[in-house]
Amino acid sequence: MGSQQNILNQLVSFILGASAAAVLLFFLTSARSGTQSTGISSWSNGTMAFAAPDQEANPASEATHTEEKGAAAPEEDELEQLLRAVADEDRTVIMTSVNEAWAAQDSLLDLFLEGFRNGEHIAHFVDHLLVVALDGGALDRCRAVHPHCYLLPAAGGRNLSDEKVFMSKDYIDLVWSKVRLQQRILELGYNFLFTDVDILWFRNPFERMSVAAHVVTSSDFFFGDPYSPMNLPNTGFLYAKSSRRTVGAFEAWRGARAAFPGKHEQQVLNEIKHDLVAARGLRIQFLDTDHNAGFCNNTRDFNTLYTMHANCCVGLGAKLHDLRNLLAEWRAYRQMDDGERRRGPARWKVPGICIH
Repeated sequence: MGSQQNILNQLVSFILGASAAAVLLFFLTSARSGTQSTGISSWSNGTMAFAAPDQEANPASEATHTEEKGAAAPEEDELEQLLRAVADEDRTVIMTSVNEAWAAQDSLLDLFLEGFRNGEHIAHFVDHLLVVALDGGALDRCRAVHPHCYLLPAAGGRNLSDEKVFMSKDYIDLVWSKVRLQQRILELGYNFLFTDVDILWFRNPFERMSVAAHVVTSSDFFFGDPYSPMNLPNTGFLYAKSSRRTVGAFEAWRGARAAFPGKHEQQVLNEIKHDLVAARGLRIQFLDTDHNAGFCNNTRDFNTLYTMHANCCVGLGAKLHDLRNLLAEWRAYRQMDDGERRRGPARWKVPGICIH
């Protein structure tokens, strides 16, 4: 009987000891997770995935790059310095691009920045915004209104100062030069969220993005499944997380240009998206048009709106007219009390020149 009691006591002691260790491990893990970054790219909507480390490794930590090594060009030194200054603690930057026409006083850049000041808890994002100037005039104007401006090296020798007609040769060259810059930012180990300057931000769009995605894009048309390549992408709002996988995907994207002559970058992405998903394992999330809307497709409800893109709209004057009216009505919406908003949908006036 005494030996049985001793065995029982040892068993109880073992169980209590194991339980205490488990509780201690739980609290240590909780404390560690509680110190996670709260930067612009720290979002979670309940989806998390882990991929093979060889594909997800940050390319900046490796000894090889896709380009030949050597002394860094001065413009690259400047780019790296700007990225370090602008990026949050998770190495994420927000970026847009402007030419002289879009950067002019009272043009799209001013309206874009005003949107952050009038949005819901998004004014701080401007601290992490890199504005890419496509010509010298845009660079001068950018520096007058924003501290972080970068002249696109590919702009040299081209006249990109005027409004570019959609699908003109200058327009196509312009959008492909932006893809090259985006790839270089990924190679340097930074994540980016590129946003066209004709997109107004109202709420934090990172809340709508999945941490499981390698790439997140807005949609011209969204068919219900955020991971289905049947959705039609709009690369005017594009997030990419730096890794070997995404660098390879951008290389493939740029390399596919020759197979689709005369097409701009969004059209080519639409052509190769199935291959990127199936062959390269790229997880592309397509944002729905209820929350990240455009003039092409939207619900006309401020209660669900995070961003609005002046797509399906040709001409700088038309874009400015409709976006200014939309921002004015957003300000009126923000003056509503919660009861007025809940009675809902809070709609804006239509028609505009482009918006429906």
